[in-house]
Amino acid sequence: MQRLLAILLLALTALPATAAEVRNIDLGKQAQVWFVEDHTVPIVSFSVSLPGGSAHDPRAKPGLAAITAAMMDEGAGNLNSAAFHQALAAKAIQFSARAERDFTVISVSSLAADAGEAMRLLQLALTRPRFDNEPLARVRASIIQSLEQDAAEPGQVAARAFMRDFFNGHPYGHASNGDVASVNAVTQADLRAFAKGHWVKNGLKIALAGDITQAAVTRLLGQTFAPLPGTAVAPPRDVGRLGRPGVHIVPMNVPQPAAVFGLPGIMRSDPDFIPGYVANYILGGGGFSSRLMDEVRTKRGLTYGVSTSLNPYAKASVMIGQVGTRANAINQTLQVVRQTMTDFAAQGPTQAELDDAKTYLTGSFPLAFASNTGIAAQLGTFQRQGLDVGYVVRRNSLIQAVTIEDVRRAARRLFDPARLTVIVAGSPGGGAKPVDKPAAPPAKPPQP
Repeated sequence: MQRLLAILLLALTALPATAAEVRNIDLGKQAQVWFVEDHTVPIVSFSVSLPGGSAHDPRAKPGLAAITAAMMDEGAGNLNSAAFHQALAAKAIQFSARAERDFTVISVSSLAADAGEAMRLLQLALTRPRFDNEPLARVRASIIQSLEQDAAEPGQVAARAFMRDFFNGHPYGHASNGDVASVNAVTQADLRAFAKGHWVKNGLKIALAGDITQAAVTRLLGQTFAPLPGTAVAPPRDVGRLGRPGVHIVPMNVPQPAAVFGLPGIMRSDPDFIPGYVANYILGGGGFSSRLMDEVRTKRGLTYGVSTSLNPYAKASVMIGQVGTRANAINQTLQVVRQTMTDFAAQGPTQAELDDAKTYLTGSFPLAFASNTGIAAQLGTFQRQGLDVGYVVRRNSLIQAVTIEDVRRAARRLFDPARLTVIVAGSPGGGAKPVDKPAAPPAKPPQP
């Protein structure tokens, strides 16, 4: 079924956008601009990445980047929060901002005729933010409510503890939205200082797609971002030791514990990243077609779902997975996860698994380019990962070129259960103490 779906995706999504020319627009050495011209619908979408994410939060105030991003559309210049939102609504402009680990990412979409107004409002937000008390109190309350809800969710508790332990004091380890104390401590002066130091054009990345010409793009973006300061933002410090191998319990009185587990990943610039991406898909990234789903859910009925992903940041990469199960089955579940990793690292994929992974990963890729918003978002992701403008054309051929030996090599690098950091939020039952050692390999490993 999975293979049939992938083939259908490949046949039905041969969209012009995937073959469209992605152009570099010259906005000076400090900024990078990628553009796809598409006059199919009268819409223009922008993805704007500013060089300041949660990894740039001050040590004492985690969550500052996230709060500053959330305040971006809460008033600017002579427009208070209500007036700014009314100006957006009057032209049906979609505007949002969020803090990722390395960047603050802004998404803007409007009718082509209103692109100038959309960029005018963005410029106003970036250069003359108000950070008024009333919207700050409202944003603060919303974030704190979300944090309090997360504190009751085993999956969220495990994820926060995993990042903290895995990154050992590095800024990547704190929660992007901070904690209740740090969110309460953020002041207007903190917001102004962060915006002044990080909402800059040195390191700015812009991806856009839609019903606009290259000449108009160059003129519009030049006008929009010219007032931004050219300040250079210092990158996050280098990451030291990654991981805290073993199983670590965060006690919670819940019927279904959640486990988050992970290993050092492969950097995006590493030649083994694409083989590692394919390997991760086969192990745990492929939904019901993945090895982990087959072993943990289908064969043993231990969970509704288990998944893994490969997440590269500017200074580190992490392979992270998650699974939830009943309290008396968490130990068995983790043992199966370890054993499945051990087998995959030793044997690699079957040819059928590799073929299915390639078919799905290449066939589903055009779906990311099904709209101007999707095109801008996907190109923005590639920009933030440090890729070149031609990557979108090469991407599927790189996946198709991956061999079984490539996946085996990447799997050996990635999936070492002895290095596995596991956080369990809940109260494991069933008698046995969680095992800190990887499972012994089977007497007769399965054939690849």
